[in-house]
Amino acid sequence: MASRKEPPYTHGQAAKTGIVLCNLGTPEAPTAPALRKYLAQFLGDSRVVEIPRPLWLLILHGVILRVRPKKSAAKYATIWTPEGSPLKVWTEKQATLLRGYLGERGHTAVEVRYAMRYGEPSVARQLDELKAAGCTRILVVPAYPQYSATTTASVFDAVYQWAADIRTIPEFRFINHYHDHPGYIDALKASVHKHWMAHGRPDKLVMSFHGVPERTLHLGDTYHCECHKTGRLLAEALGLKKEEYVVTFQSRFGKAKWLEPYTEPTLIKLGQEGVKRADVICPGFSSDCIETLEEIDQEVREAFLHAGGESFHYIPCLNDSAPWMSALTDLCEQHMQGWPTRAAPDAAASQAARERALALGATV
Repeated sequence: MASRKEPPYTHGQAAKTGIVLCNLGTPEAPTAPALRKYLAQFLGDSRVVEIPRPLWLLILHGVILRVRPKKSAAKYATIWTPEGSPLKVWTEKQATLLRGYLGERGHTAVEVRYAMRYGEPSVARQLDELKAAGCTRILVVPAYPQYSATTTASVFDAVYQWAADIRTIPEFRFINHYHDHPGYIDALKASVHKHWMAHGRPDKLVMSFHGVPERTLHLGDTYHCECHKTGRLLAEALGLKKEEYVVTFQSRFGKAKWLEPYTEPTLIKLGQEGVKRADVICPGFSSDCIETLEEIDQEVREAFLHAGGESFHYIPCLNDSAPWMSALTDLCEQHMQGWPTRAAPDAAASQAARERALALGATV
């Protein structure tokens, strides 16, 4: 039964559309207690770790949450900024700019919020705010270009859980993926070109995506295929030959086999084979975060240079770049078609609608 209190409603109020830009999440601080809280929520999601739940919860709370928070906190401390977690900073900026870009295109009746699947601001909190603001239609935009049940589907789960407590549920639309969207590919291309204009070209471009267990591929997850399609489209846009780039997967966890080839071993091998300069880009992340700034730009960098490489370049995520914000705006416009996104010319229209409703027997 619905338990959340419905916000007040005024007959004839102007229709609004809402957007929730949802990223993975981040701890509130680079400390062991904050990491313990964050990891408990993240790793406790059955979408993220798909092994028998009783056994996993025993391992998670009995072993992992006793050991990993301190180690993870030390890594977060190396990338933390005065404004906070980079992922949260960039996602908030993207939401702010998205609202501005939409406004410049005339979509002034659109409310934009950013949310974190794990941590704050939560999906439920932001949906509450959009509903209170009068949004009757909401577009959910996961920050993941490639679809995976471990990420995209988990965001949708959070929306469904919120809706289970709501009496009057808004109309929802969900963006599953945009791994091959022309604007997204063009934004990646622009990012690489910008870096190469300033620093020259590498011997090899490594496109590193977040890894997932290999079994997810066999169970029907489209993530692996979508990563490779993004890689192929970006390579074509850059005019690269097959031998000039490689697609890899990072961030392994546990002992199970994950999607291959693995990023760090690949960079080590390249260094040992005489590749002098390697550039790494992470197309699966729309915002820089612990996986890009610490894992790639620190750990993988060190591994490549130690293996004989001479020059390592990390190409930043799209973050708040103009080509990406334009592409994200295009994507949202495409999925909001037919919804009310433009404010009424004046208040008279809203008042007239209210009066019509009253004339038909509605109560104030």
